Amino acid sequence: MRQTAPRTSVEPVAEPAVGPLERGLQVVRALCDGPQRPADLVRGTGLVRSTVDRVVSTLAQMGYVRWQGREVAPAPRLMELGNAYLTAGGLPAALAAPALELSEALDESVSLAVADRDGVRFVLQSPRRRAMSVSFRVGDLLPAELCAPGAIFAADWDTTAWHAWERRVAGAHDDVPRFSVPAEGRADAAARLRRRTADFERTGWAEDDQLIEPGLIAIAVPARTPDGAVACAVSVVSHTSRHTVASLREHALPELRASVRRMEAALAAPPAAPPARRTGVDRSREAKEELGPDFLQSLQRGLAVMVALDVPGGATIAEAAAATGLPRATARRALASLCALGYAAESGGRFALLPRVLDLGYAGLSGLTLEEIAAPHLRRLVEEVGDSASLSVLEGADVRYVARAPAGRIMSVAISVGTRFPAYATSMGRVLLAGLDEATARDLLERSDRRALTARTRTGVADLAREVARVRADGHALVDQELEEGLRSLAVPVRDRAGRVVAAANLAAHAGPEPPERTRERLLPALAAAARAIETDLAVVTEHRPR
Repeated sequence: MRQTAPRTSVEPVAEPAVGPLERGLQVVRALCDGPQRPADLVRGTGLVRSTVDRVVSTLAQMGYVRWQGREVAPAPRLMELGNAYLTAGGLPAALAAPALELSEALDESVSLAVADRDGVRFVLQSPRRRAMSVSFRVGDLLPAELCAPGAIFAADWDTTAWHAWERRVAGAHDDVPRFSVPAEGRADAAARLRRRTADFERTGWAEDDQLIEPGLIAIAVPARTPDGAVACAVSVVSHTSRHTVASLREHALPELRASVRRMEAALAAPPAAPPARRTGVDRSREAKEELGPDFLQSLQRGLAVMVALDVPGGATIAEAAAATGLPRATARRALASLCALGYAAESGGRFALLPRVLDLGYAGLSGLTLEEIAAPHLRRLVEEVGDSASLSVLEGADVRYVARAPAGRIMSVAISVGTRFPAYATSMGRVLLAGLDEATARDLLERSDRRALTARTRTGVADLAREVARVRADGHALVDQELEEGLRSLAVPVRDRAGRVVAAANLAAHAGPEPPERTRERLLPALAAAARAIETDLAVVTEHRPR
């Protein structure tokens, strides 16, 4: 059985010093609407320009936001905050596999959601790829009255919660959630929530018959912890072009209930050994010295404490202080602030994150593709070295370009996204072949149409296999005028969280009089650093993405 963290004696919590952390999170929430100029953030948050500038400088130094021209945009590393909540809660790790199996068995999209105040927050998605497909994202928040899981969670509301929901529906709620889909004009759906909740209590399942959008239907059942509490709602989502609610229920409910039983068994399984408690070092002083008054040390420390709550059962003040390297008094103030702002809760001396943390940009970033992750790093690389940069993946015996940042030169390498080249004759191709096992790489080489594209092109299988082995050992590939006369390129691998090579990044330049070794020495450090930055962002974005 999964156990909650042991209760400890409760240490008094100081009054929260909410100010800097609250203002920083205000800016982050405003950026969830898309890239904005500082003047837009001033209007959207009501903060003065000097405060916005300091918050943005601090968040940029932490890697949580970045500049796109004159606008500020959320950066993938911001997902550390939401990942901390998902890691501590454990639902994606425990339930992703049965959710994926259910989606494949039914050929329908499957969602997992948790209660968030009087809304429903998605924590896992397994969509089916179709022309008409579900576009909900992990982190999205829906009104309880407009989705199937809402009736499941409303069954546990007390009178106070029902009254809070009624105030929100009436437009008089003190703290209106930022719903991903607005509820304006859908009062009829709100009026039906009590009836749908009663239906769920009678049948054990809840439905969504086009409540939130014409054509969208769903059926949901709860997955419970061993003590009977609802851990999450599991939904099968379809479209009226495929099913009615009745036919979806007939098609999906037996398999859905069987899958939920497997999920509940996973939730009841003995927990894995807890990770060793981290001992951190407070780096905020170094950043403060670098940026001076533009750096908000208390904001950085508050966000560091939030990330430190990424352990099942949460953390005590002492554990949060140790994990961040902060004094206990500083950690206590940060935890009190997070509780006051609704991002954490305290029970028995332990502090745990709440689903509201996913409001901090998670939905918008969780769907980033590899190409979107790589693009900003490729642009910075081009600005640094002055040569064109690209990212490609292996497709059969070819490489296909998926992202590109051209150099602003009169004489430039004319390659566009979608271009394909034979892997055997390109630096990125050899890097991608080196990421395979030797037998698979050799088989691809043998099946390639190995033509001499220039006088320098290597075409022999044995010669190419030796070159791929050397690239595997060196960690990079340099190809000099084998694809085209005058074109020299250098490539390195890009790896996923598991260490698998999923792409290759390269720099392409005119060969000119510069010796190949000098090109390698000049470009490899910057190229390797860019690849590591892409890998870091990719790891954050995909930490809780079903494989």
